[in-house]
Amino acid sequence: MKLLAATLLLSTPAFAQQEAPHVTVLHAARLIDVAAGKVMTPGEVLIDGARIQEAGLHVTHPAGAVVIDLGDTTLMPGLIDAHTHLFLHPGAEDLQTVEESIPQRTLMAAGAAKADLLAGFTAERDMGTEGAKCADVAVRNAIDHGEIPGPRMRVSCNAIDILGGHEDANHFNPDQHILSNADYANNATELITVMREQRKGGSDFFKIYETGRDTLKDGVFTTPYQYTEAELAAAVAEAKRVGTRVGVHCTGEPGAGYAAEAGVASIDHADFLSPETMKLMKEKQIYAVPTFAIVEYFADHATSPAAAQRERAMQAYHATEFKKQMAAGVPFAVGSDVGPFPHGTQAREYELMVEYGMSPADALRSGLIHGARLLDWADSIGQLRAGYFADIIAVPGNPLEDIKVLERPKFVMKNGEIYRRD
Repeated sequence: MKLLAATLLLSTPAFAQQEAPHVTVLHAARLIDVAAGKVMTPGEVLIDGARIQEAGLHVTHPAGAVVIDLGDTTLMPGLIDAHTHLFLHPGAEDLQTVEESIPQRTLMAAGAAKADLLAGFTAERDMGTEGAKCADVAVRNAIDHGEIPGPRMRVSCNAIDILGGHEDANHFNPDQHILSNADYANNATELITVMREQRKGGSDFFKIYETGRDTLKDGVFTTPYQYTEAELAAAVAEAKRVGTRVGVHCTGEPGAGYAAEAGVASIDHADFLSPETMKLMKEKQIYAVPTFAIVEYFADHATSPAAAQRERAMQAYHATEFKKQMAAGVPFAVGSDVGPFPHGTQAREYELMVEYGMSPADALRSGLIHGARLLDWADSIGQLRAGYFADIIAVPGNPLEDIKVLERPKFVMKNGEIYRRD
């Protein structure tokens, strides 16, 4: 029995949280300065407790500090995903909310959070529980209290939607009264009421569905809007009143223009943006969050050739529009829409942004610096700087030369604690 236990222990991957020494020096062949888009050789980070004290070519080695040599790897900030769904998994998305209880989905969400952390994602914005109400608050709190492993989380409870809107189980028999995956709000007054209920439930920010369902025909992208500019402005004002912001699911016009005029924090998906909307987003620093990875997954796992063709056409259209958005100076954050595809694999979003025309340096700036701002942690994460949280990963190779190395983190530290060391 003792031999069996020892064998199991040795064969178990290094998933468990490990207590890092109080003062630690990480040493590696390289370190990325995300803001400058440059690699330093070698690289070191001095950590005291949960915070970075120094980072650069060489750092102080205090007496008693433990040096961890990570060899031929690159030290960089932990990855950020600004559009996740911890409460979803691959499979029929609509049936998950019907067949799986909220307690079951919450346990699965805890597993998803662990998978994301071990993949190097140390901070995430969860864009709606898809019908699990404010169960994401419990997951966030359990992570914060050290009860389960996971990224730093900003959570929104359910998304907010109109009756008959994008997530309202419209294809089911209405006589069965299948619940919406979102919270209903049909006007500005109802929006504010729902937002206050969600805030009481513990949400960090608010997610609103602004468009859907989308159509691409003869190269023309169309999508109905759900809220007027005035209604979105009321929501943004309510969020500002309590010190937070609104992100919208928004794929095209005129909804994107309404959202930009209202002053939302992000326009997620952003398949089509008019020149006027792009100008506003640049002026107001409203982030576009492209979510390419989910569309690629849907195309590769479509239930029919026609469905696959539709997804690939949407992706090609969006990739072309993405180049126009970059040229117009639209700021970006990186969000994958992970959940309907496997958690822990969303580094693919960084790769696709590069594949579709963004430089690796800009992709990292978008993901880490812009992502930190979008999550309201601009002065705490996203860079290896003194005073920032010790959320650090090490990857093989150089991400500025090959962005795909983000898929293979060899070391993951969050808040000064080691969660993975291969």
